[in-house]
Amino acid sequence: MSQAATTAKAAAPQVRSGGAALREFFATIVIMACIMVGIVVYVFVLGNPANFEGGDPKNNPVQGNYLGIAYKGGVLVPIAIGLLLITITMSIERAITLARATGKMSMEAFVQQVEYLLEQDRVDEAIVLCDKQRGTVGNVVRETLARLKQVKDDSKMDKDQKVTAVQKALEESLALELPMLEKHMTIIATIVSIATLIGLIGTVLGMIRAFAALATSGAPDAVALATGISEALVNTALGITTSTIATVLYNYFTSRIDDITYRIDEAGYIIVQTFQTKA
Repeated sequence: MSQAATTAKAAAPQVRSGGAALREFFATIVIMACIMVGIVVYVFVLGNPANFEGGDPKNNPVQGNYLGIAYKGGVLVPIAIGLLLITITMSIERAITLARATGKMSMEAFVQQVEYLLEQDRVDEAIVLCDKQRGTVGNVVRETLARLKQVKDDSKMDKDQKVTAVQKALEESLALELPMLEKHMTIIATIVSIATLIGLIGTVLGMIRAFAALATSGAPDAVALATGISEALVNTALGITTSTIATVLYNYFTSRIDDITYRIDEAGYIIVQTFQTKA
């Protein structure tokens, strides 16, 4: 073997290891990046001097300028923006993952074709169909069918042992696939609660500032009063909006995952029942 080939062979595991490490820290990278983007948006977009009277962010926002109003929400605004960006980014990643998990064709049609092929004892063709389908359902069904084919003609095993072996293959392959489907879902679920709490904290801080302005001796400080109310309302709006979006997306993805696992259970039931009938 040439030296170049040896070097390439030695480097290959390192490349795969690096890719696995990147996927492992994907969530951490996304969270940090989104928070940083939130800070940048707050400082340079919302805090643009053009959004304020006299070109000074310390002054009131230009009338009707919502960017300036959002800037007055205070230091929690960049965090709220970061949480919203995290929700959007993680949702895009989950949407892509679940789209791949469903495979190349309708899961319902795939399960029906597998059932048809098994009834005709065409296991090899069913395995080929799984290779074409791919996705989580295709992968689990393929592993189950491969185990079925392996034990089908094994004279050392009785019928019950064969059925148990097929069911075990189904459970093991499903256990390997499910973590990928549910990965990062906890982040979206956590944001549902955190976004609301961030909004409430910002609301409380804004109201404290507003009441402090009212408590000044003599005429109340109108600028401080308006700033406090703006801070309270902006944080409330951002927190509730982010929490609502995260809740809707979490429920949607959970429903998609449940649908995939249901199709897997359905396919597994069909395989076992067909095998028991023909065994």
